[in-house]
Amino acid sequence: MIRGGRSYVLSPPAFSNDAKRLLVCTANSVTIFSTATGLPVLSLDGHTALVTAVIVVPASTPASKILCYCWTASLDGTIRYWDFSVPELIKIINVNLPIISMVIPSLLSQTAETNDKSPKTFAYLSFENTKEPEKESGKALLGQIKKCNLTNSRMAGGMTLSETKQPEIITVSSSGKYFGIQFKRKLRIWKVPIAESERAVVKKITLHHTKNMNVLAFHPTQRIVAAGDVTGRILIWRGFGDRTFADGDGLVSRKLTNNEEERPGVRGDDDADSCTTWHWHSAEVNVLFFSSDGAYLYSGGKEGVLVVWQLDTGRKKFLPRIGSPLLWFTDSPDPSLSSISCADNQIHLLKMPSMEILKSISGIKLPRSFPEMCNGLQSGIAFDCNAGLVALRTENYCIQLYSLFDDRGISEVVVCERNHQPGDEVTVVVTLAVLSLDGSMMSTAEVKLPEEGLGGLVCLKFWALGSKNKEFSLSTIVYDPHRDAGISAIAFHPTRPMAVSSSYGGDFKVWVCNNGIQEMDKPLPNSGWTCHAVGSYKKKPMTAATFSSDGSVLAVAAETVITLWDADKNILVAVIGETLMPVVNLAFAGTSEYLVSASWGSKPQLSIWSMSKLSVSWSYMLHVEAIASAADMSFFAALALLPESSKCNETSLKGRDGVILLFNASDPVPIFTWSVKKAKGGALAFIQANQFAIDENELDGKPHKSLLAYINGDHEYLLFDPQGKEAKEHSTIRQEGLGDLEESGKFGYASIYGELPQFDPKRKQASWVPSAPLERPWETVFSGSSHNLPPLTKLCSVFLESLLEKRTVNVD
Repeated sequence: MIRGGRSYVLSPPAFSNDAKRLLVCTANSVTIFSTATGLPVLSLDGHTALVTAVIVVPASTPASKILCYCWTASLDGTIRYWDFSVPELIKIINVNLPIISMVIPSLLSQTAETNDKSPKTFAYLSFENTKEPEKESGKALLGQIKKCNLTNSRMAGGMTLSETKQPEIITVSSSGKYFGIQFKRKLRIWKVPIAESERAVVKKITLHHTKNMNVLAFHPTQRIVAAGDVTGRILIWRGFGDRTFADGDGLVSRKLTNNEEERPGVRGDDDADSCTTWHWHSAEVNVLFFSSDGAYLYSGGKEGVLVVWQLDTGRKKFLPRIGSPLLWFTDSPDPSLSSISCADNQIHLLKMPSMEILKSISGIKLPRSFPEMCNGLQSGIAFDCNAGLVALRTENYCIQLYSLFDDRGISEVVVCERNHQPGDEVTVVVTLAVLSLDGSMMSTAEVKLPEEGLGGLVCLKFWALGSKNKEFSLSTIVYDPHRDAGISAIAFHPTRPMAVSSSYGGDFKVWVCNNGIQEMDKPLPNSGWTCHAVGSYKKKPMTAATFSSDGSVLAVAAETVITLWDADKNILVAVIGETLMPVVNLAFAGTSEYLVSASWGSKPQLSIWSMSKLSVSWSYMLHVEAIASAADMSFFAALALLPESSKCNETSLKGRDGVILLFNASDPVPIFTWSVKKAKGGALAFIQANQFAIDENELDGKPHKSLLAYINGDHEYLLFDPQGKEAKEHSTIRQEGLGDLEESGKFGYASIYGELPQFDPKRKQASWVPSAPLERPWETVFSGSSHNLPPLTKLCSVFLESLLEKRTVNVD
């Protein structure tokens, strides 16, 4: 199995001591990237849940920079110590509670010369208390901060430093003297004891504000702390802890006073000399950090702009817009190199102090919320099944092409030339993106939203892949291709430059590309797309469309009816069936004679239609998110959401909300089933196997024709052989949960006719009762339920007997 698509920005990364590697928390592992190339080189695997913290042990001497040790913490309740040069797991500490955040101040503090007895190492952990949380004013306190003795692998005497409603992120000063959290409108700051021990008293102060705070940062040399709030304000407390913290911590404050009147901006009895407020950001502040010399303060947030504040004067200047909301800033041992993590799942390596982007580590684009107008459309995920690429819509009007085998971004196609600013009101939405079977063509649909009911526009665009640079270039733009109606689906012909677009306005259009003869490495002459034909059916909205595997048949759904067309002649060939709800997805099952349809609504349905009989073959009452068919086989896979009644069965499904069903189109019994998480908004595809990727990942050690790709709603993906040994083992395990689904969800035969009675061959037979045939059997043969009718042979004979019955004629 090949896994990928994990988020790079859920937790802050960490640099190695030589700044040549960047350690990034990626789901249940830590991926190590080269800062020179931006490519992954190693992975630390072992955690069984999300990794929330990675801390590199700093080098104490220049010669020890070659040492590569780090600590990691995870929601699985363990802390692990690694040698990440090998990589090798050295130590595991089990604390039995999910760890949200971890800091190790003693690694940062300036230590004296090494004694005979090495000092013990302590970590401060932010937990999620899942056992028996304390309650404050009737509300459970789930967040706790505790101390852990890493040297002796145990918690420090059950000492709890703080309890909060939710677990909070811990921030530590660069000197290792202080650490703190932001909790709603409060800052809680602790001073690390000089002589660390399990029973050492950790002093604390609390600073107050009128708004909820998101982030804090400590000055490297002075007793100054800064915090950013949800309104975009930045507060700077100078001289914090003068009354509470003892002298001798090595840090100085600018001013010492006990006169409350001379403490401007300080609220109540807070232990600080002054509090200054700066404001530029229009939205919440997510990033705060001081320069290494403490002369400047950097701030960033949703606008994607880094603001540089001069600490003494408050003057500011702005660095180039990064283009995505900022989340984390990480310093490196090399003062000329830093990193900043952004909400679009990218980590930018920056040249300091100019903040020039040297290299970007791009993960798969995370899903974004789109307007309600996109609901009911295709998932917005398209596949190049031959190259193993996936095309994803992004928030900044682009399409990202991502390699499923290499787990990295390949390129981005700018669909709409607009200066996207994070946080701006959405005015344009890319609703669809579809790739041709060979990946050489792409079509996109975008909608310009009307302003105050005026100015709406729908654009259909066709793109061509350059043979030399392997990048898509715009070929044709069609404005309002279906008048003012939205586009519901786009599909490419499997072998020719032909496409179809269907519309909610009641028609579909067939498009052809006038490409003439293409020469090597030269653009297509007159390669514009033109409308070849227009079709409709009883003015019904056209909700889905697809071509057969050889392109001879075009299937278009007219709401609940499926129409079959000859695309070349624009002739309606046949109309088949009618579903209970509108069809939103159509796909031919490979080279078979079957067509698969999915309907959404109050009565969702997965239906398989026989083209030879022009009727439904079998169906299930399932809400299907995605359908995928293998091009050279009669198999297809469906991603279905579990009914709400089945989701409650946590013991068998373990929080999974969907199931992948692999069918042979002619058989309603699934070949294999796999239950999955985050199925809403997911997608499926059969991908041509990449031999290099197979060798690297050891997929069952045998050649594969195609792999099944599953991308969940968070864009995490999995590639596996659906008929491989490992997949079969998982399917066998999941069959029990699917049995519970059939019992509670009642889909398929059970949803229509109810459960079949259990047959017991040993049950006691009823006593024999003499009986005689009725003289007029036709009077009772049709009594009872419709599905309990006698066989057809009996019905015919009885019916004919009723016609031949001798009638008595009364003569007056």
